[in-house]
Amino acid sequence: MKYEIKAFDKKAKSATMETVHGTVETPLFMNVGTVAAIKGAVSTDDLKEIGCQVELSNTYHLHVRTGDKLIKEFGGLHEFMHWDRPILTDSGGFQVFSLAKLRKIKEEGVNFNSHIDGRKIFMGPEESMQIQSNLGSTIAMAFDECPPALAERKYIETSVARTTRWLQRCKTEMDRLNSLEDTVNKEQLLFAINQGGIIDDIRISHAKDISEMNLDGYAIGGLAVGESHEEMYHILDVTVEHLPQNKPTYLMGVGTPINILEAVDRGVDFFDCVYPSRNGRHGHVYTNHGKLNLFNKKFELDKRPIEEGCTCPACRSYSRGYIRHLLKANEMLGMRLCVLHNLYFYNTMMSEIRTAIREGRYTEYKNNKIRTMLEG
Repeated sequence: MKYEIKAFDKKAKSATMETVHGTVETPLFMNVGTVAAIKGAVSTDDLKEIGCQVELSNTYHLHVRTGDKLIKEFGGLHEFMHWDRPILTDSGGFQVFSLAKLRKIKEEGVNFNSHIDGRKIFMGPEESMQIQSNLGSTIAMAFDECPPALAERKYIETSVARTTRWLQRCKTEMDRLNSLEDTVNKEQLLFAINQGGIIDDIRISHAKDISEMNLDGYAIGGLAVGESHEEMYHILDVTVEHLPQNKPTYLMGVGTPINILEAVDRGVDFFDCVYPSRNGRHGHVYTNHGKLNLFNKKFELDKRPIEEGCTCPACRSYSRGYIRHLLKANEMLGMRLCVLHNLYFYNTMMSEIRTAIREGRYTEYKNNKIRTMLEG
């Protein structure tokens, strides 16, 4: 991997990142394809058309449904889903702690029951790395515990210490896996995850500890899970400066367009979130003048595209009124068009952000973008 910062605008940074699966430009938004597909009938050809640079798939879901060993037989995720650009796989940790009703955490890892069929599964740092190695993603995330943002200090301290120990085990196991003859991607990268709830000193101490391991990138996890936006921004303010500036900084699971604009201003350059696809499937679409609910009756006779001037596949050809008809009729095409529009909106916004940073006008861009979205 080669990560090279091209421009700073105060704390906002824009970089290029060369990987074995191609070069990307940051800041970027990773389009979430949980089970190796974007929900809403969006193909990998669609992803290229709407400007997706990195696709994100989920280690836990692919392990409990299709099986990572089967995907390895296809040559890994890239061959399986016909995608030749970078893929990031999350570690499965968040899903283990959020979906599993019965789980037991111990130093070795976590015993839990699959939310699909109830079967007993064990996952620890080594197992997560093995699954992600079978998937052959470009970037693998370290296995961590994601404590509730508002948990007690003692619990968070214990959890973060365990996450640090697990990170070292992830690094050791990935080094071993990347040396094996039958490994799908011997250049697989490893990103660490910073945890600590909304407690400043724990976040800072953990950021310093994991930075010393000299990994390929650094994520901030455990946010957007119950705390306020102001608390999230504060944690970014105190944490990002203690992570390596010359490595990618990834804010996991965030978020709204305004969240992203604020986080870029604080030095973050990787993002992912299910909002654009999830909201699109429910007829909620993003525009530069706020979010629209196309189920509203006022759009019944609206002949305009979702957004004037937008060149996404939906706006090029179809009216709000027609898309509303599809949604009301429960036709998949309606959901598909809304998802395509939303992902295009996010990817286009990231392109605008990169340009603004490199031209030294990010603050102006951010303020104007937020103002127009809030004013509607």
